[in-house]
Amino acid sequence: MRILFVCVLFACNCCWSQSDALRPVRIVVGFGAGGPDTTARIVAAQLSAQTGRQYIVDNRPGANGIIGADIVAKSAADGRTLLVTSASFAVNPAIYKKLPFDPIRDFAPVSHLCSSDGHILVVYPGLPAQTAKELVALAKRPDAKISYGSPGIGNTVHLASALFNARAGANMVHIPYKGAGAAIAALMAGEVQVMFVTPTLGLPQIKAGKIRALGYDAPARAPFLPDVPTLAEAGVPPTQLDASWHGMFAPAKTPRDVLARLESEVRKALQTPEVRERFLKLGLNPVGDSSAEFTPFVVSSIKRMSEAARIAGIEPE
Repeated sequence: MRILFVCVLFACNCCWSQSDALRPVRIVVGFGAGGPDTTARIVAAQLSAQTGRQYIVDNRPGANGIIGADIVAKSAADGRTLLVTSASFAVNPAIYKKLPFDPIRDFAPVSHLCSSDGHILVVYPGLPAQTAKELVALAKRPDAKISYGSPGIGNTVHLASALFNARAGANMVHIPYKGAGAAIAALMAGEVQVMFVTPTLGLPQIKAGKIRALGYDAPARAPFLPDVPTLAEAGVPPTQLDASWHGMFAPAKTPRDVLARLESEVRKALQTPEVRERFLKLGLNPVGDSSAEFTPFVVSSIKRMSEAARIAGIEPE
């Protein structure tokens, strides 16, 4: 009887663990369409295919990704709620005086999913400036009424634009929008005239002729925009800001074995030719490193973004 009881108990435990392993995993993204949402959906689809477990993207836009990050920070540390976010995660501590979480203490970095080499300086096609130098000259005029857009206060697009404005001695006004989609739509409509965009956000609109690229903010030209000069080649100061990155995080105190399985599956996903091809077409470089490698990168990124915000003259809100 005792042996039978132990066997039944063991069988029940197996059933529970198998059932738990098949429960969906929620990937929270603190933004709308585009940017980290695109990355999350590519990775989620591949993880679902290779594990047989459903990975669902849950968009919780608002407050420059803070709302989504806070949900994950306060979720159970069991590997079933994850965060995919952008470098805004590293910018927010320099932009906001108080966050509802600690970006280091309350998260377990899982993997650096991808990065881009630089931002693209783009303008509304109706703007008379045909080069980056002409844009700076136009923006320096006392009667200039030029504004630059961003997906909100505190993301890398905002920071890159503010740095460019400061280094060039221009007088452009910042107009924040609620998300990348709204910001790029405003640029195409001429509500704002200038914007720094990530390749993911800007390439489709550049290729469609809806916005015009004037420069690439990186040491070398982008292979996907070979005819667009770097800002240095265009004769204007580069921002020297680290380009955008997308990463996956879990709540703090997630068990090490759970993190290890996630790392392994993410690395496998980012090594598949289909995923790599989709990323490269978006101007993104797939990375897929481990938690041990990604953690110091995040810490360093927070420090660098804080210094960039100081140079740009952005006061914490």
